[in-house]
Amino acid sequence: MRSFPLPRFSQCVTPWVLRSRLRSGLLATGAALLLGGCASQQIESYAAERPALDLKTYFDGRLVAHGMFQDRSGQVVRRFVVEMTGTWQGNHGMLDERFTYSDGKTERRVWRLIDDGNGHYRGTADDVVGEASGQVRGNAFNWRYTLRLPVDGQVYEVQFDDWMYRIDERVVLNRAEMRKFGIRLGEVTLAFTRLTP
Repeated sequence: MRSFPLPRFSQCVTPWVLRSRLRSGLLATGAALLLGGCASQQIESYAAERPALDLKTYFDGRLVAHGMFQDRSGQVVRRFVVEMTGTWQGNHGMLDERFTYSDGKTERRVWRLIDDGNGHYRGTADDVVGEASGQVRGNAFNWRYTLRLPVDGQVYEVQFDDWMYRIDERVVLNRAEMRKFGIRLGEVTLAFTRLTP
């Protein structure tokens, strides 16, 4: 559910480089997907971790997040601050995110969230393909979705795999991996701080 930024690929991956990487990686994609599935962490392993992350409580009110986007090499290519306001009515929530990037550019994303019970969540936003889906266990939340990202007149659909971890009453850390056709494109790191008591 996240405040997930919309990094501009044009600052880190040009369309030519993206196409070239996708072509050269097609043979390895099947193996990468198989190996990646074996190595991925499981949400159930966090069930006993505390403090528990209750999305309807934590993402209610005002929050701020500081983050960065790193390309495949680990180079930090974009930094940003997100001001957020979360509101909930029953099992329906809204998270209004306003991004300010280090180059002065701004963006906005509004998530519409649904608590399906038993730790399962769904969400939509204007630039999300279909629905995002996620699951909470203990102090962790795994959130997966596909974003439409514009790159020099074309739009690419990129998969995000987000992992959030509650550290204490105010702080949640978030790491999101970006992939296309199973190929890792980069990573977004965020530190959320809850401002509302």
